[in-house]
Amino acid sequence: MNPQMKALLTRLPIVLVATAAVVGDAPADVSYPERTIKIIAGFPPGSAPDTAARLIGEKLQAAWGKPVIIENTTGAGGNIAADRVAKSAPDGHTLLMAGNAAIIVNLNLYEKLPYDPVKDLEPVSQVSMTPNVLALHPDVPAKSVAELVALARAQPDGLTYAHGGAGISQHLAGELFKHMAGLTIRPVGFRGAALIMPEILAGRVNFCFCNITNVLPLSSEGKLRALAVTSLKRSPAAPELPTMDESGFPGFHATAWFGLMAPAGTPPTIIEKLHAATVKALAAPDLRAKFDAVGMEAIGNTPAEFAAVIKTEIPYWEKVMKAIGLKLK
Repeated sequence: MNPQMKALLTRLPIVLVATAAVVGDAPADVSYPERTIKIIAGFPPGSAPDTAARLIGEKLQAAWGKPVIIENTTGAGGNIAADRVAKSAPDGHTLLMAGNAAIIVNLNLYEKLPYDPVKDLEPVSQVSMTPNVLALHPDVPAKSVAELVALARAQPDGLTYAHGGAGISQHLAGELFKHMAGLTIRPVGFRGAALIMPEILAGRVNFCFCNITNVLPLSSEGKLRALAVTSLKRSPAAPELPTMDESGFPGFHATAWFGLMAPAGTPPTIIEKLHAATVKALAAPDLRAKFDAVGMEAIGNTPAEFAAVIKTEIPYWEKVMKAIGLKLK
């Protein structure tokens, strides 16, 4: 991984900037918002992007006195939600809680998308980054990543891992794990991360690289066994868990980030107002505490910095996916 990308993805402090630096000296549009704002999340209720959208939505609603509702439009790793927002009126009243699957990965995973993530959507601010956790059903006889690898080699094609949709970080983590270890493990896809948990808890699927938000409550109760996180650094929410890099997989990195985006053509004054309100919300101690409680790490960067992340990550994941051999029609 190149140093630029590592620096972008491991930036934890909230970036507080003057909004004039984002869009020049243009005055904020005082008439916005004029009605209900919809934030479209591409995954089911209870998922990390849904949680991020609801927490930010509460703050925006309180700040502006206009309703902010969250709509869950699931399917295709966030593609359906992204396409819907990309084709919406560019007036700031329909926003996307975008994830790196729909904006970065799917651009390289699918032969063709119905939208262009770079041209059809306007960055506002990254909201959060969250690692995944390699988690097992307690009956799986492995208490470390090395033991899981040994178990998988002893049972070729006998183990299964769950993911919440092709192209999302959970899926990429599973395929990267298989590729780096030279394993044959069967993927089992579900329509969203929240649907994975009942299958793992019932023992119908052996393990997953699930979002830390969903794993930590269950692992603390002993219902799941957590082995490692997929970020390059240990998570402050679970510092006892080693990284995959520390567990014998050098450079292993498959995290999820989420951020607000608007349809292309949205007036700069509206982007400015959205960005300023989002950064202010992320700086609030109560919101930070809620993020920390579920393992999310707040970001709050500028539209230009968000765009730079996208520009950097697209070629990186293109190389990774070519190495893994992932491609969907």
